[in-house]
Amino acid sequence: MKDYKINFPKNIGIWTRADESQIITAENIFDYMDGAGELYLGYRFDHLEVYEYTADKQDDILVEFYFMETSDDAFGLLSQDWGGNPVDLIPAQKDKTTKSTAPSSRALYGGGLLRMWSEDLYIRIMAYQETHESKEAVLSLGQALAKNRKTTPEPHLLKILPLAINSDWKLRTDRIVYFRSYLVLNSFYYLSHQNILNLDNSTEALTAPYEYRNNQEQGRVQLLFIKYENQKKAEQAITHFLKIYLPEHKKELLQASTIKNSNFYEVEDGWLGYKMFGPCIAIVFGCPNQESAQMIISKILN
Repeated sequence: MKDYKINFPKNIGIWTRADESQIITAENIFDYMDGAGELYLGYRFDHLEVYEYTADKQDDILVEFYFMETSDDAFGLLSQDWGGNPVDLIPAQKDKTTKSTAPSSRALYGGGLLRMWSEDLYIRIMAYQETHESKEAVLSLGQALAKNRKTTPEPHLLKILPLAINSDWKLRTDRIVYFRSYLVLNSFYYLSHQNILNLDNSTEALTAPYEYRNNQEQGRVQLLFIKYENQKKAEQAITHFLKIYLPEHKKELLQASTIKNSNFYEVEDGWLGYKMFGPCIAIVFGCPNQESAQMIISKILN
């Protein structure tokens, strides 16, 4: 378990916290939260420290520090929900030269809840009842926590995402999700109750939609990009995926001596295409035709 302390105030407004925290690990995370524990474990969760701020005649403020293995994992937790109002906790330190593919804000606030990504920490600060005073306290605490922490870049994998494809298909940056677990993937784009892409904590992946819209028509395709530890694992994963996900093409797949590096299939909800290169696989779902699937895959890999 990571062993370092976070400097943050004992008092914030009229609220005061206890010195000791509640420690949550992988062994007892399901006792602390019902159902959501798998999503944190899927991001290489180290441990969670929980504090409560209390004040007379006021509802408590809950603070949760999720210690993750890397900054990428902490980013992944924030990427599960880009909703809320962006908050620049330290505007003077904002790096305007760093280009972000995902929304650039590292903190989002709404309904009494502040969610932050800071280095290898994912932080939730929640007022049980939102008032003017509790909102000020939550944001002040967020500012205090961000003050002495470094600004780390978003996961390098996001650089493969073009903001637009041939000026027609636009990336929904507010729907980018970075993940490692198939359970997280299924929360945003359901494929199967099984782990048909062999995802685990050694993989890193992202999914995001591209949208096409004009006066006559509109459409959306879903991109999935996965990086495995090595090429062998990528080959095993795409073989497993195709055999489970495309039962209507079972005969064709059985007759093939080897899985092709790329292929395109017409399925119930449009065209599906994939391309494998080295340890990486790009898959696109719901394309209106084979040409668009080929074009999107090609643009991603370029």
